[in-house]
Amino acid sequence: MESSYAVRDLRVSDDEREPSIQRLQEAYAEGRLDHDEFDMRMHLAMTAKTRADLAAVTRDLTPVPLDSGHGAGSDAAQATAEDRMLAAVAHGIGYPTLFVGPLILMLVSGKRSAYVRKHAAEAVNFQLTVLLITIVTFGLGGVLYAVTWIAAAIAAILALSGRDFRYPWILRLIK
Repeated sequence: MESSYAVRDLRVSDDEREPSIQRLQEAYAEGRLDHDEFDMRMHLAMTAKTRADLAAVTRDLTPVPLDSGHGAGSDAAQATAEDRMLAAVAHGIGYPTLFVGPLILMLVSGKRSAYVRKHAAEAVNFQLTVLLITIVTFGLGGVLYAVTWIAAAIAAILALSGRDFRYPWILRLIK
């Protein structure tokens, strides 16, 4: 067997295609690719025979550097699109379910992703704080729920963009 093949000339497997396909999907979701270009690149990724063919599909789609000034940590840098979506859901699901929805997400999806766990724990702490204020003020704190929709929307948007968010002035009972 001839060993003069370069690594880039080796044939690719389906497992090697997956990261490229995921990067194309993320780039499309970020608006870096239009629909036609996304379709073309997906076709090229699925039919790539060598590592060089596959690398050419995503060569100009380098990851976006995360701005450390906005609290993006290593968990956020490794968060997949699914992780970002689940983190955003953790912030939004607290309103119909109080702290139960974010708690379930934290326990189920938080095992798989530190990013989802961090956002879900923050949402649980936020919902518990608002609930405690409502109980202590004999229901008058319920007015606070109208204002907290804004904070949860901001948290969900930042979670979708891959950034961390901490609610101000809450009890952090769960870490």
